Amino acid sequence: MGEVRLPKFGLVRFRWTRPLGGTIRNVTVSRDGGRWYISFCVEDGVTEAAPNGKPPVGVDRGVAVAVATSDGGLDDREFVIPGEAARLKRLQQRLSRSLRVHGRNRGSKRRDATRAQLGRLNARIRARRADFAAQTAVRLVREHGMVAVERLRIKNMTASAKGTVEQPGRNVRQKAGLNRAILSKGWGGFLLKLEHAARYHGAKIEKVNPAYTSQTCHACKHVAPESRESQAVFRCVACGHQDHADVNAAKNILAAGLAVTGRGDLAAGLSTKRQPPERLAA
Repeated sequence: MGEVRLPKFGLVRFRWTRPLGGTIRNVTVSRDGGRWYISFCVEDGVTEAAPNGKPPVGVDRGVAVAVATSDGGLDDREFVIPGEAARLKRLQQRLSRSLRVHGRNRGSKRRDATRAQLGRLNARIRARRADFAAQTAVRLVREHGMVAVERLRIKNMTASAKGTVEQPGRNVRQKAGLNRAILSKGWGGFLLKLEHAARYHGAKIEKVNPAYTSQTCHACKHVAPESRESQAVFRCVACGHQDHADVNAAKNILAAGLAVTGRGDLAAGLSTKRQPPERLAA
């Protein structure tokens, strides 16, 4: 058992699950699914692990398959089972139809009970998603020395498309469904787990420009949206090369991650000077 005094909570007692192993920088108290949690940000002196010398890999984060790798691996998990999805919808409907206030000054106990049930169910789904992200991330950085991923702006990608009254959006329902699918796969949480695990296993995370990675043929480098026949099938219209669409994208991501210039940045990125100058012989 331990205890810490926080400004807003006073004296908080908690149970240790493992040694902190460093200097505490800040403390976060949160509530999830009806349970209270306390987390510590600890400075442990580990800035960057030494390279582990293992082969690189490219990773594509998708909607149909959560994680696809350039070596042909497809990792996915059902975070919400059908029974939970039906119960989740039923609880959301019950919550939306319930009264916020029962009587004059008393809150609705039925609404509070529904919110508690909804919170516990969402907490179970989040824990399942976090477990998948942590296990997949640790396996990748243990088996590979460099992991190339796309530099995705998830907040912009999942923005609403309904627009304004003067300029209403198009395909709003389809965009809302895509937003839910992206958020349900936990792309951002997976990247955080990947970066955290890489520090301790000697791997490097390389973020690359995501432009055209899903439309480019890895064999002949021809770019065409028509080559992606479906969510899972990629067939190049130029050379006929066929592969799983997400695996083909992962191979392109790996190639972009390996294309590092002599100045240290990515080939699609910052500097115009591609290689350091050669020293002339005397």
